[in-house]
Amino acid sequence: MSCEWHDKIFSIEQNGFEQLALEIFQFQSSTNPVYRAYINAIGIQTAGIDKIEKIPFLPISFFKTDQIKSGEFNEQAIFESSGTSGTGNSRHYIKELSIYNESFTRGFENMYGSISEWCILGLLPSYLERNNSSLVYMVDSLIKKSGHSQSGFYLYDLEKLNSTLLLLERSKQRTLLIGVTYALLDFAEQFRPGSDREPIQYLTIMETGGMKGRRKELTRMEVHEQLKKVFNKNEIHSEYGMTELLSQAYAKKEGRFQCPPWMKVMIRDEEDPFLVRGSEFRVQSNKAEAMSGAINIIDLANVYSCSFIATDDVGKLYPDRSFEVLGRMDSSDLRGCSLLTV
Repeated sequence: MSCEWHDKIFSIEQNGFEQLALEIFQFQSSTNPVYRAYINAIGIQTAGIDKIEKIPFLPISFFKTDQIKSGEFNEQAIFESSGTSGTGNSRHYIKELSIYNESFTRGFENMYGSISEWCILGLLPSYLERNNSSLVYMVDSLIKKSGHSQSGFYLYDLEKLNSTLLLLERSKQRTLLIGVTYALLDFAEQFRPGSDREPIQYLTIMETGGMKGRRKELTRMEVHEQLKKVFNKNEIHSEYGMTELLSQAYAKKEGRFQCPPWMKVMIRDEEDPFLVRGSEFRVQSNKAEAMSGAINIIDLANVYSCSFIATDDVGKLYPDRSFEVLGRMDSSDLRGCSLLTV
């Protein structure tokens, strides 16, 4: 069964996404007790689900209160969120790490080419200080796959990080610095690596979000503007991922994320959580308009947990299928979800 799903997920073509999503929905609605109870609680008949807009999306909060498993298995890993919101930690039970490995490897190479061409530096101090972070697992794997002698993690030795970046720049080595937002800002303020020298041509900076209570919350665009000035870069890249997902989206410019072929973003109405859109864009003045609302995600790599997740993020979905994250919903805005406990 796992090989069958694996091949279907990672060989997906755009015109086959809906059919595979419907197949996985039927599998999960019959084998995932929490998802099935949720579907029953909201009165959905699974036999009538014939398009992805009709698929029920599980509120992401269930990952904090229940074991979200499709089928019975002994997990190879449990990824756990940091729980900084004060509402508990999310846990993602992983049947097969090979699926996650395939997803983040292919997802990265779809956007950035072969990992072996990169030196990868991770600036993720708060994540490294706890166990079971899916982000640390991913970056550690990318570091190893890069095979570069300078690839590695940095905790608080920012001086060494600075000297390493300068060395890599002189050797014209393509380098990815992936870091949690507050740590990148700390590094930028301490060393201001691009402020008094030529642009760092071979460096790509990627923020993963997260102030973790260390700094005043800023919008992504405010963060990017600060980092662009300090690093003398035209663009700052971003990674969009979470404990509850096994796939990532990346933004190379303007904060607009692109999904891999097995992941899709849809938009739900902020007033009516069951009104989901994502295929048909309204046209005005001969131009398709972006959709705004709360973000729903279909992640087919989540085949053994739940592939259909209603997140707490708010954003825009554009006609080219790119999306932008504008912020998070307040708990008071999660209308309807509080009544759907199973």
